[in-house]
Amino acid sequence: MKILYAEDERQLSSAVTEILKIEGFEVTAVYDGQQAWEYIQKEYFDAVVLDIMMPIMDGIQVLEYMRLNEIFTPVLMLTAKSTVNDRIDGLSNGADDYLSKPFAMRELVARLHSMIRRSSEYRHSVLKSGNITLDTASGELQSDTVSLRLSNSETELLAVLLKNKNTRYTSTDINKLVWNGKKDESTAELYIAYLKNKLSRINSQENILSDTNGYYFGD
Repeated sequence: MKILYAEDERQLSSAVTEILKIEGFEVTAVYDGQQAWEYIQKEYFDAVVLDIMMPIMDGIQVLEYMRLNEIFTPVLMLTAKSTVNDRIDGLSNGADDYLSKPFAMRELVARLHSMIRRSSEYRHSVLKSGNITLDTASGELQSDTVSLRLSNSETELLAVLLKNKNTRYTSTDINKLVWNGKKDESTAELYIAYLKNKLSRINSQENILSDTNGYYFGD
């Protein structure tokens, strides 16, 4: 499981990062909100941990940017403050959980596992973007006038891209998310090509795009 851990206290960051790695997480540590936002835009993470008080951009600003850009990766907020207002600010802007510092590592680990599990269990039955809708239960993809049926793998892949439209996913990310790491990069590229063709066939106003950081859905 890939975690982005944004914390400006470097000694604390180093200690927490090492423990999370021992617990089986793959951790990217950053030290300010700007770094966090840059990584969130270009890489896939199973969860993001944001300290509220960070330089350049604070955790609330990063969270606001994520949700405004339709990036719905689960977010756990950390703060040295224990006021109700901090908690309300985080949760009202789309945070999934909240933990006050100092915290017990066992509690952080437990909350991360719980948050990621809830996220993986939660599925929108219908996803919408532009002039298309995807029924994730039936695999039906339709535009204003045309519809067709996707395979299970196509449905899972397109759902990932639709739910986080501005997140870049590498072929390796896609392999882990859709096939549990059991395929190779060429499989992801092949299914991307399948989906691009089908989106074209239903006259989608948006499509799957790519750049040096990976694949993403947009217009």
